[in-house]
Amino acid sequence: MSQGFTDTIMLIRPASFDYNVQTARTNAFQVAVDAEHDELQQKVLKEFDAFASSLRAAGIKVEVFEDTVEPTKPDATFPNNWISFHEEGTVITYPMFAPNRRSEVRTDIVESMKEKYGFDREVDFTHYANARIFLEGTGSMVLDRENKICYACLSQRTDERLLNEFCELMKYDPVAFDAVDKNGQEIYHTNVMMALGPDYAVLCVESIEDKDERRGLIKTLANSGKEIIPITSSQMVAYAGNMLHVRNTKGEDILVMSKRAYNILIDSQIEKLESRAKLLPVEIPTIETVGGGSVRCMMAEVFYP
Repeated sequence: MSQGFTDTIMLIRPASFDYNVQTARTNAFQVAVDAEHDELQQKVLKEFDAFASSLRAAGIKVEVFEDTVEPTKPDATFPNNWISFHEEGTVITYPMFAPNRRSEVRTDIVESMKEKYGFDREVDFTHYANARIFLEGTGSMVLDRENKICYACLSQRTDERLLNEFCELMKYDPVAFDAVDKNGQEIYHTNVMMALGPDYAVLCVESIEDKDERRGLIKTLANSGKEIIPITSSQMVAYAGNMLHVRNTKGEDILVMSKRAYNILIDSQIEKLESRAKLLPVEIPTIETVGGGSVRCMMAEVFYP
């Protein structure tokens, strides 16, 4: 496993995927569709299984855990919000904004991963939900693990105090800012407007209205050797910011994205990305539309000691 980019991904195969009314108010990406629950579930399982197969075929190790039927968890397929794994041997669990997402945090999964990969420190932030303080893992935070920089757009789901506590604990420098979509609604997660590679950053620059914050973010990225590949607000809504750079077991660079994200990129953007990684577009239209999250949200990166 190369520092900064993992070859191992954890996925949760959903048991009761659905439109989550508790998250819809803060997630402008979600769209309710007219479909029976069983029909929706079958579509999602087909997309999920094909996604997991695509990752494995690309030489990426995949750990799949089955979602539990009870309690029902409409967003269980987005585990990167409740758990993160770190090379120092730490596993962290996070407080979730929506009450019906808090049951996604599963001690059996934490214990299984600790046993298999040798994590020896567990940090539990979940109790902060009782005080309505939220930080939703690597949805809220985009981590530059090589340079120890933590990027976060602040929202109801990303509390600055807890962000700073994470950074102090894990020795990251925080870079916090505000970001909004083209309708002026705050962007709910940083990982829909920003993705990092070894020497590049896919970033919706125009979503950061404050000139000083924008300037500071651009400077930090430049100082850490990242070329910005800007995307528009319209591209962001099609999940062009929700990508994940990984390295497969052969050490090859792969950039995972959805077909929808790939299709909205222009030639010059594709060219810049293809010069850095093999692009892996996957089709997950139902998960994206109804769930309001894309491939990045589905993947919990496994960095282990």
